[in-house]
Amino acid sequence: MRVAVLVGSVREGRQGGAVADWFLGVARRHGGLELDVVDLAEVDLPLAMPGWGGQPDARAAAALAQVSPRLAAADAFVVVTPEYNHSFPAALKNLIDWHHEQWHAKPVGFVSYGGLGGGLRAVEQLRTVFAELHATSVRDSVSLHGPWSGLGPDGAPRDTAVAEGAAKGMLGQLVWWGRALRTARTALPYQA
Repeated sequence: MRVAVLVGSVREGRQGGAVADWFLGVARRHGGLELDVVDLAEVDLPLAMPGWGGQPDARAAAALAQVSPRLAAADAFVVVTPEYNHSFPAALKNLIDWHHEQWHAKPVGFVSYGGLGGGLRAVEQLRTVFAELHATSVRDSVSLHGPWSGLGPDGAPRDTAVAEGAAKGMLGQLVWWGRALRTARTALPYQA
C-alpha cells in the first residue's frame, strides 16, 4: 500500500523531520507499506491561488508537477504536524487547499507533536478539513507531547513503548481503511 507521509512544518529548527524519521522507522517495521515522504519545506507552493477556472502561474505549476502526482498515487496519507497556536501550520493548509480529488476516498492518519496537548488540537481541526475533502481520518493517532517532556533533543519520543504502540494502532487502522477504500475506488469510482 502506498502511503504519502506529509511533513507539515516548514519552520527553521523544526522537529518535524526528526519526528517523521522516527515514524518512518516504525512504519517500515510494520511492513507492506511503500512510503513516500512529502516534506513541505521542499515544496514551493505560493499562497496566492488562481481564481476559479484560472491556471496556476509557472512557480505553482512547477511545484504541483512535483507533488500532485505523488498525492494522487497514494492509497493513504499520514500527516506529521506540530501544533501552532492551537492549530496546524499554514504551509500544510496551503498544500491541502491546492489539491482536491487527490484526497477523495482515502484514509488519513496523524502523528502530532508539541505542547501540553501533543498537537491534538491541530489534529482535531485537520479532521474537519479532510472530511470536507471526502477523506476518512482514522480514529487513533500518535500524539507526542513536548518537546520538553515527550520528545528528546533528537526529536524521537522519550517513551518509545507508548509512542510505538500508538503508531502501530494507527497504522493498523490506516492499512485496513486503505485497502478497503482502494478496493471500493477500483470497483466503483468515487463521486464527490
